[in-house]
Amino acid sequence: MAKKRINRCIELLEQGEILYYAGTGELTYENGLEQSKTWADFLITDFEHYSFDVTGLTNFMRGLVDGGPTRSGHRTPTVISTLPSNARTVSEVHANAWQIRQVLSAGVHGILHTHARQADAVRAFVESCRYPFQTLGVGKGLGEGQRGAGGQGLPSEIWGIDSRDYVKVADPWPLNPDGELLLGLKLEDRECVANADHIASTPGLSFSEWGPGDMGMSYGYGDAHDPPYPDELENARHAIKKACDDNGLFFLSSWHDQSLSEKENIQFLLDWGVRIISGSGESGAAIGRSITGRSMPV
Repeated sequence: MAKKRINRCIELLEQGEILYYAGTGELTYENGLEQSKTWADFLITDFEHYSFDVTGLTNFMRGLVDGGPTRSGHRTPTVISTLPSNARTVSEVHANAWQIRQVLSAGVHGILHTHARQADAVRAFVESCRYPFQTLGVGKGLGEGQRGAGGQGLPSEIWGIDSRDYVKVADPWPLNPDGELLLGLKLEDRECVANADHIASTPGLSFSEWGPGDMGMSYGYGDAHDPPYPDELENARHAIKKACDDNGLFFLSSWHDQSLSEKENIQFLLDWGVRIISGSGESGAAIGRSITGRSMPV
């Protein structure tokens, strides 16, 4: 039997499964206790739009540990965080790398960075998540890691491993086959579309989405989040999916066509090759898991 991973979502992706997620909700210890038995495969902390509360995130993570393990036998559900800053330029990523360090030091299992418009900015993002002694990919699209020693104590406690082991596995998967971090991007405007293939080829990434809400705004639409989409968004959707497919990234997407049933919307995403389904809710996740014959308990 394969060894159980710290990051449940990597284990599921390795099994060929689909991921479903929800928001963390209130960042408190008490909510962490409650969310330790969540229906979702991972929980996402939205610091893109709401207060950057690392103290609350730390308390939440401790609640997950004390409320665990999950029904699948993992210490906690996977937690992925967005950030208040974007990955638009190298200078923006470098100036806000402290945000990356702080959420990783709170014990999260990944980061979903927003408005990733330039490949060199994405490279800087990946480097900011890595320790300098990790060499996979260095000289082949990546420079030296920029994460410093000293912050590994708390996340190693959250993950339930020794701090010396934490620094070895707190590295991006699948670049590092033993890594436990999932790094993703929101490619969600016209500039992202133009640079999608260069961005998606950056080593260290796991997944990406096309961000239809922001993508629609970039093309001049106030609200074009859900289908049917205008031609510009259809073209963007396919271009970013192709860039992900060509570079081995898992694709994240929602699909809420009012003319389709809940099951038909889920089936559309499965048929299109989406591996991370957004906005399905618990009922949609149950439908999808039934279709794919999910065996891991949730």
